[in-house]
Amino acid sequence: MPLVLTRAFHYLFAAYPFACTRRAVYAVLCCLTACGPVPNDPYPTGESGQNILYTAFMDRPRHLDPAQSFTEDEATFLYQIVEPPLQYHYLKRPYALEPAVAASMPVVRYFAADGSRLRDASDPVKVARSEIEISIRPSVRYQPHPAFARDEHGEPRYFALTKDDLADIRSPMDFAHLDSRELVANDFIYEIKRLAHPAVQSPIFELMAEHLPGLKALHAVLNEETKKNPDAWLDLDRFALEGVDEIDRYTYRITFTGLYPQFLYWLSMPFFGPVPPEVDRFFSQPGMAARNLTLDRWPMGTGPYMLVENNPNARMVLEKNPNFRTDSYPCEGEPDDAEEGLLADCGKLLPQIDKVVFSRERETIPYWNKFLQGYYDAAGISSDNFDQAVNMGGQGEVTLSDDMAERGIRLMTSVSSSTFYFGFNMRDSLVGGAGADAAGRERARLLRQAISVALDSEEYISIFLNGRGIPAMQPIPPGIFGAREGEAGINPVIYEWRDGKPKRRGIGEAKRLLTQAGWPNGRDARTGEPLIVYFDTTDTGMGDKSRVDWLAKQFRALGVQFVVRTTDWNRFQEKILRGSAQVFLMGWNADYPDPENLLFLLYGPQGKADGQGNNSANYMNAEYDRLFDRMKVMPDGPERQTIIDRMVEILQHDAPWVFWFHPKTYSLQHGWVKNRKPADMVRNGLKYQRIDVEAREAARARWNRPVRWPLAAAALLLAALAAPAALSWRRRERAAACAGLRNGQPDEAPGRGGAA
Repeated sequence: MPLVLTRAFHYLFAAYPFACTRRAVYAVLCCLTACGPVPNDPYPTGESGQNILYTAFMDRPRHLDPAQSFTEDEATFLYQIVEPPLQYHYLKRPYALEPAVAASMPVVRYFAADGSRLRDASDPVKVARSEIEISIRPSVRYQPHPAFARDEHGEPRYFALTKDDLADIRSPMDFAHLDSRELVANDFIYEIKRLAHPAVQSPIFELMAEHLPGLKALHAVLNEETKKNPDAWLDLDRFALEGVDEIDRYTYRITFTGLYPQFLYWLSMPFFGPVPPEVDRFFSQPGMAARNLTLDRWPMGTGPYMLVENNPNARMVLEKNPNFRTDSYPCEGEPDDAEEGLLADCGKLLPQIDKVVFSRERETIPYWNKFLQGYYDAAGISSDNFDQAVNMGGQGEVTLSDDMAERGIRLMTSVSSSTFYFGFNMRDSLVGGAGADAAGRERARLLRQAISVALDSEEYISIFLNGRGIPAMQPIPPGIFGAREGEAGINPVIYEWRDGKPKRRGIGEAKRLLTQAGWPNGRDARTGEPLIVYFDTTDTGMGDKSRVDWLAKQFRALGVQFVVRTTDWNRFQEKILRGSAQVFLMGWNADYPDPENLLFLLYGPQGKADGQGNNSANYMNAEYDRLFDRMKVMPDGPERQTIIDRMVEILQHDAPWVFWFHPKTYSLQHGWVKNRKPADMVRNGLKYQRIDVEAREAARARWNRPVRWPLAAAALLLAALAAPAALSWRRRERAAACAGLRNGQPDEAPGRGGAA
């Protein structure tokens, strides 16, 4: 504001008698003269210009214990902290495993029933057991942690903490003494034993126990020990685990029954990362859990980052691990990576970002606005912001909107390694044909096919996903071995191949199948009773209601009555577990890029109701199960593809699922963010990313300049309002002074001190 204007306002305020108005106008002037270059910056001033990545999360993580965590929102944090033996190459596609803290790829050996070693596993029937030997890099060290701190006598400092000792402790970083030690093979063995601990309740215990019989035996022993003293810490080093052996300080071996080639993928997950016994003991002390000081809240490891702030309702912060091992950015990838600038940092030390700040956003609109202001470095695209962010072409092509492009924002898309499906409960008498004869089961099969044709996934994707998905033809998403493309990849029950592309069969075909099933026009051909289908769901929100209404419309077009049975999540899970639901919507994110991890969702022994597995449809087909047993232990190749093709053909014929869609991920990033590449499987990607801090600071200042003219206008308006009142007050003052002189009184104005 010009000086002359400021001085004029000063004189006006001195004359104006109303203090409240003076204060209001002074506040306006302060806004006009004292605002900084970025007045709406939500972050502390000290963070300005720092090498920090800013992002957001919407769902608070429930478990960060590596033996328990099994969801994507938790993986966002855990994979940056805990390092398993293996990881996925950041840039290569298809996904390729490589050593992380392992010194090299594991050595795999196969043995026959007589103990003789087999040269390979070309004949899986001959393999009686498999050995996987893992060697760990020497000199890898853990992040600083109080569990490793020792006193002057070499004894642990913090293994006998009292309530008073914990009075001012909010996180492990609050302890006065932090230390570290070298990573050793036994730390991995200790974590594998934790999978069997009854108090941990690992979600993969049952699955791993199928291949590692020693886990169940250990679970039984630990269960008895826990009953004796429920509150005592169990030193798992005291207990042997059959099939897992320490060879030396840096080497351990795992022995499996038969063949389990997918286990190498599991070695890239925190379930098989290291947990030091000292850390387990430290967090098991009395009073720790009451203060949220647990491994489930404060994971630790050898990874590039360590968790220093954990407020899951507001903010979580990762900082660079000062003890992180030497690691460098990759120098090779896919053919287009060099053109995309993804190889520019070849050989640079990792991580490239010093700190990562996660802020919790419960609503998409504030999240989106902060991204546009430059306060989040990357963001997804919600349905509310889709039209603002991208343009959809007539052929379904997606391009960035002009507004986003002008800001230097980049669009990244990929098909997720996920599948969504409507499951038919095969234990249900109507849709599953349970308890019926062959004719009754065939009638149920045709009903499932009719519903599959009637539910138009293309329309659903267009309306509710803004086109962010592709119709599913089978359980395996594109990009994973076994998925077919082109005409060979369509579901012939639902589609036909026309003019070089799949064409969905119409509602007429669905009605034909329904009539063939004995339900012409949605009524039983024998009794005339209406056909009623029950949809079990947890949907309760406004957006969910519109989806349910759309489903009801699809069923009405088929002539079927659609009844929604809404319940809470726990009740829904109980119905799925008991096999009492009828039709339900579920999804699955692939844990690793192998068809076994998706086709097992329909494997008979994995039935939810009988085996508490992941086959929520409780589907059983003897031929499918037999083929699955062969396929799961085979290497990728033509023979495996042939078996998968037959398995998919069986599923398309039996229709235990409505194969719904594979989602597409659309994400945006600002131009100052470098080295981001879409990758469902690569969950430790933060260490590869880089921020151009100067470019970000300049953009934030440019996009968040204060709009000052409304304040100036308000100040002028106040001045205009004040001027008449001030002049009137002056006139009254002068009139009173003149009257006093005429009456012989001193020149003294009412309410003012001093004589003339």
